[in-house]
Amino acid sequence: MEPLVDLTALGADFARDPYPVYARLRERGPVHHVLSDDGEVWLVVGYDAVREALADPRLHKDWRLRMSPQEAAGLPDISANMLESDVPRHTRLRRLVTREFTARRIAALAPRIRRITDDLLDAMLAAPGRRANLVEALAFPLPITVICELLGVPDLERDDFRAWSHEVVSPTTPEAEEAATAAMGRYLDELIEDKRVQPRGDDLLGALIRTREEDGDALSRQELIGMAFLLLVAGHETTVNLLANGMLALLSHPDQLAALRAGPDTLLDGAVEEMLRYDGPVETSTFRFTTEPVEIHGVPVPAGAVVRVVISSAERDPARFDAPDTFDIRRDTQGHLAFGHGIHYCLGAPLARLEGRIAVRALLDRCPDLALDGEARDWRQGLLIRGPGVLPVRW
Repeated sequence: MEPLVDLTALGADFARDPYPVYARLRERGPVHHVLSDDGEVWLVVGYDAVREALADPRLHKDWRLRMSPQEAAGLPDISANMLESDVPRHTRLRRLVTREFTARRIAALAPRIRRITDDLLDAMLAAPGRRANLVEALAFPLPITVICELLGVPDLERDDFRAWSHEVVSPTTPEAEEAATAAMGRYLDELIEDKRVQPRGDDLLGALIRTREEDGDALSRQELIGMAFLLLVAGHETTVNLLANGMLALLSHPDQLAALRAGPDTLLDGAVEEMLRYDGPVETSTFRFTTEPVEIHGVPVPAGAVVRVVISSAERDPARFDAPDTFDIRRDTQGHLAFGHGIHYCLGAPLARLEGRIAVRALLDRCPDLALDGEARDWRQGLLIRGPGVLPVRW
């Protein structure tokens, strides 16, 4: 067995650019035992191994399988979501949600997304000095506004929620993560109870409260909290970093930016897909674990192991994509894994793509002189979400 690889010793350089490290690991094999900020985990790297692992039912998501009944009873309410579930529970939860989270509901959001984007750009372009942090000006407020309106949470305390969300997906300490999880759970419980007592409008969360299968099956109180958590957090964290990472890539490659400006009608969709492949928002999957010894792409992994599937490594695998470290908006990106693969494929992928296309097009149309104004910085810590907190731009 190879020695434990210590990722914690790599510091800020790894958070800023993990791709060279993943390339070296890929060259040595598909699975590696490493020390991360989350403790000892097994990393799966390389396109074929990642795709295989994402669809492997032996890699479980339901933490109750590792716990005693007493421990499972103490899990936070927000954990009752389909991302942390296995079949058959996952199948049931996803079926109930997809009854309401429809393509028609998402497509109908396009005019409102354009209006929100234009309002945010109005404010940004009116800023003194013709400079801004694109994360604060557009990449964060656009998706959080959209998902809040979609769910029917217009009065969300966004500063509080953003702090909770950041702590849950990029924990600073176990104590801070636990406190954020508890605070978010309490907030969502109160929100759902308010909506149950006083239904208002045709928002998604209200629809989830009311939806029932023909056999009477419905989401429980705990499952509603878990689903609201998943939709709110995943519904904005991914798009924030799709826009931040994607615009950083585009602005760092003037030839690609010029090509997209010259032909947005034909190149925009492909550009967004290349943004997702080249430097997507999800660096690794959420936790999976084994309950028995398994082989992952030919490598033995013991029972009780925590597994992280490195999506960003798969997207830069030269065995799958030619010149994978080159940002090329004309590339055939078919098969990229930015939204996952298998039963946990991202339910919100159509919404993220819609927001990405609208926001990038608006920036091209309204900011003809947009350029970087320094280095992206304050990169997110941890292995889950990848993106800068500051993306300075000028125009």
